[in-house]
Amino acid sequence: MARSSYLFTSESVSEGHPDKVCDRISDEVVDLFFREAAKAGMEAAQVRVACETLATTNRVVIAGEVRTSLDEKAMKSKVKSVARRAIRDIGYEQDGFHWKTAKIDVLLHPQSVDIAQGVDSSGNKDVGAGDQGIMFGYACTETPDLMPAPIYFAHKILENLTRYRKANERGCGKLGPDAKSQVTVRYENGRPAAVTQIVLSTQHLDESMTSADVRKVVEPIIRETLGELAIDPECKWWINPTGKFLIGGPDGDSGLTGRKIIVDTYGGAAPHGGGAFSGKDPTKVDRSAAYAARYLAKNIVAAKLADRCTIQLSYAIGVAQPLSVYVDSHGTGKVSDDKLEAAIAKVMDLSPRGIREHLGLNKAIYARTSAYGHFGRKATRDGGFSWERTDLVKPLKAALA
Repeated sequence: MARSSYLFTSESVSEGHPDKVCDRISDEVVDLFFREAAKAGMEAAQVRVACETLATTNRVVIAGEVRTSLDEKAMKSKVKSVARRAIRDIGYEQDGFHWKTAKIDVLLHPQSVDIAQGVDSSGNKDVGAGDQGIMFGYACTETPDLMPAPIYFAHKILENLTRYRKANERGCGKLGPDAKSQVTVRYENGRPAAVTQIVLSTQHLDESMTSADVRKVVEPIIRETLGELAIDPECKWWINPTGKFLIGGPDGDSGLTGRKIIVDTYGGAAPHGGGAFSGKDPTKVDRSAAYAARYLAKNIVAAKLADRCTIQLSYAIGVAQPLSVYVDSHGTGKVSDDKLEAAIAKVMDLSPRGIREHLGLNKAIYARTSAYGHFGRKATRDGGFSWERTDLVKPLKAALA
């Protein structure tokens, strides 16, 4: 039997965290190749990118494999440019990591033909998954966006602080780009009841600022962000608990693409298949199938067919259809899990191509996903966060009728 009263904690990191800097650059590269392919009249389905980024003191290394018909030398220059623009937008202009002076190495190479044959057929149309693996999606009724409360609010705290920092409002202009948050929520009868611990470590640019000074800036914003979720009277606040935090970003600690996969998903409240998202085009099912699993789980919960839902999908490289589809409604389902599995098969083609076409993933929509979570975001008119739509509610109900 599931516990009804307990504490659960999730963390988030800001866009200026070293690993998130790398995620952002890698996703900017994916978007760049989609944009440039479109300009050249190249079919979007032909774009292949698997990009990893390493960042350290005034140094960025971008490596991986790509496949397009674009000019390699020209693209190398454009990759460097988008990396610098990303670093500038995040806000790094410090001696040890500056968007103007950081050395950027681009080591992208053509995609392996052995990998390509698994996802291509004649006419260059992909037929199979880009790799083997397992992917999970999750949704629950704890927040309006059907996300677990601890990760939802950990993200929102940093997102709001970043917004005020960039606008130089509410004293946040004194803060730097690098930050981490952590929220502990007390659950009663299976529902979020109150926050019992709040951790925030944020870089600051004013050397004279103490932890108490930082708290004066951030506490009002944190309280507003938590909104109707109560803060326990005995809640412990840990704001810059080690003291000063002047050296941030890749100068303070090296960063690497794909090291914050739990931050990117459900904060540990649901399983994770182990594959990172950032830097990968949507033929990589690590990304696209995880989006599809979230989309299906969210629609099941939005349709009130369950209060909680976990979905697992599995794939083999070169094989078009998933090897397995698993639904767990954690005892909250209004219909049996096997019926939900059958309904899923009726409302969505879960082949890699089917996912990309259904969700419109063959386009430049990925840089915006690189911080503050890939899930629990608002779908946008240009196709961003399409996996957060709830347009399968009626089809799912019809499939179960």
